[in-house]
Formats: sequence, structure tokens, C-alpha cells
Amino acid sequence: MAGLNKPAIKPPAEPAPRSRAPKRAAAKGRRAPDQSTNQRFQTLDLLATLVAVLAPDGTVVFANAALEDALGISRRNITGSCLPDLFTEPLHLQNALRGIAENEFAALRYDAWLKRQGHEGLPVHVVVAQTDTVEEVIVELLPLEQQARQDREERLMDQAQVNKELIRNLAHEIKNPLGGIRGAAQLLQMDLVSKALIEYTQVIIHEADRLQLLVDRLLAPHRSPHVVGDVNIHEVCERVRSLILAEFPKGLRVVRDYDASIPEFRGDREQLIQAVLNIAHNAAQALSERVAAGDAQITFRTRVGRQVTFGKQRYRLALELHVIDNGPGVPDAIKDRIFYPLVSGRDGGSGLGLTLAQTFVQQHHGLIECESTPGQTDFKILIPLP
Repeated sequence: MAGLNKPAIKPPAEPAPRSRAPKRAAAKGRRAPDQSTNQRFQTLDLLATLVAVLAPDGTVVFANAALEDALGISRRNITGSCLPDLFTEPLHLQNALRGIAENEFAALRYDAWLKRQGHEGLPVHVVVAQTDTVEEVIVELLPLEQQARQDREERLMDQAQVNKELIRNLAHEIKNPLGGIRGAAQLLQMDLVSKALIEYTQVIIHEADRLQLLVDRLLAPHRSPHVVGDVNIHEVCERVRSLILAEFPKGLRVVRDYDASIPEFRGDREQLIQAVLNIAHNAAQALSERVAAGDAQITFRTRVGRQVTFGKQRYRLALELHVIDNGPGVPDAIKDRIFYPLVSGRDGGSGLGLTLAQTFVQQHHGLIECESTPGQTDFKILIPLP
């Protein structure tokens, strides 16, 4: 596509040799989709990858829901169209279909760019394969960016589990001697006469209390019972909005952009309030300069995602809650580690807010993602919907 920064595309791989067989008869005219065709292939809608079933001439017989979403075109309009025309270089797929029709190979793989209406092209890995039916060819498209995202999500979830165990063990190791240190300082203070020495014991007690509070926050996700009830995500957003505006009454706008059709779902309301509050509070603190200038803005945006894949699972419907701010963005040095415990981009920050938020959302089988550039940071909470 014009103006598209394309990576080098691999040429079609050498096909696996196959014993010669009589050539298939050419397709007679365009194949019209019918209800039985949709019923035969309806299980393909459960796949996260993009799949199309073609006639030998490249006409689309069936397109699954993932392909429909990726192209931004309804299934009705995709069906009956010529799939090679949807690629920036249609010749590769045309040659692959010709080879399939002549039984030169059973399957072929190559990389290509898929056109999308109103969007940049989508880099995909294409797999063209024969089916058991003579007049049908199956084409599977694996988005390269989706594969990279799934790998990133897998690493994030594995790291979160490791962090959880590390935090819990570390917190218990700190907590055990902490009570003894505080108690000894209190006993020592009772026997002291000098005010200067008493100040030292008070420092010990104060720091012990501060560490106790930190340990309690570390253990909070493991202590708090998971109280499940019906949750309206907009009530959660409104509660967080009121808390943020109470702390930042001037210079900050909190904009609502809600999808009123989002249904209620089962979850722990208090945990979700805390998760969203941690994200929004971080955003508000990052906006300190814009708050002073009077043009700081945080947006709560809710949408319904369809056929969404995260956490190695595909969900028919999922909540997408975006917390967007117009701040300076997440520093590059910590962008890949913002959900790690004790990692903070702010002086004096505990580095626990996003870690706890990710833990609470994961307890709802969800995930938090972050995209940040100077001028806009978008934290997206994904939670499966019924």
C-alpha cells in the first residue's frame, strides 16, 4: 500500500513435493454461499486466527468472524469476493491456488500484507492448504502482530505469577521480625529519660509502622476475600471519578465516554474500584504540570470487544475499559516493567499501584495492557463478559 512502511516480505516457501494426481476440474462459475455451507464451517468462528474457505478460483466461500473483524467488512460482503484482491501482492496467493489445483503440493506458507479499509495493512503469515473436499481450499492468516502480542501477554502473566509468589514470601519474611523490632523500641522508650534518645526510638517505631503498612499492601490481594456479585462497570467508573475529582478539584477534567449497552457481569466490585483507582490516580499524578496549566484530562472509555483473544483464550465478548490521559507518557526506561512490583516512574512512588491493579484484574480472568506515547497514555482493562 502507498505510504506503508513494509518490512521485507518472505517469498513463498518451497512447497512440499507431492505425488502427481489427475488435475482437478476447474470451478464452474462463482460458488454461491448457502446456509449449509455456513453450518459446515461455523466451528471456524471459534478460532482466533483469520480463516477463509475458497473455491479454486479464489472466490471466498466462507469467512470466519476473526477475518470479518480484521478486515472491517461484513461476512456477507466478504463472501463471493476474490480473496487475492485483498492482498497488496495478490500474485502469491493466485500461484498458491494454482499449485493446489494442480496437486503440486499439499500446503504452502509465506508472509504477506492484508489490506484493511480505513486502516494500515496487516502483516500476516499465510497458510494455504487442501481440504478433503475437491472444490475447496482453506487459507489461514496468522497476524504477525497478534502472535507477538500473545507472546507478550504470556510473558506478562508468567511474570505476574512469579511476582505474586515473591511478594507474598518476601512480605511474610519482613512481617515476622517487624513486630519484634517495634515492640523492642517501645520497651526501650519506656526506660529512657533523654528526649534526644526518645526521638530515636520514635523514628524506629515510625519506620516500623511504615514498613508494616507497606507489607499490608503487599499482602492485600492475598488476604482480601473475592466477594463476587453483579458489577456495573459504569458505577465503578463513577465512583473512581468522584474520588479523583475530590483530590484534584481544579485543573483536571475527567471525561466520560461510555457504551451504555455493556451488560453487568459477575465480579468483585471493590477490587475493580481499587484497580481502576490505582490507574487513574497514577495518571492524575503524572499530569501535575498540566493540572497546574489547567488543561489536564483523563478519559474513561468503555467498549465491548467481540471475538477477543487474551490470556491464551478467545472470548465472544469482553469489556474494554480505557483509562486515557494526556500526560507526558510512561518513561521508556520502565515501559516494559511498569507492572513489576516496586517499579515507579515518580519520585516517592511505592511502585505497587499497577502491580495490585493487574493482580485484581487477573483474578477476574482479565488483563491490563498499556500503550504510551508522549501526550497520550492508554491503560486498557480487558475482562470477559457473559
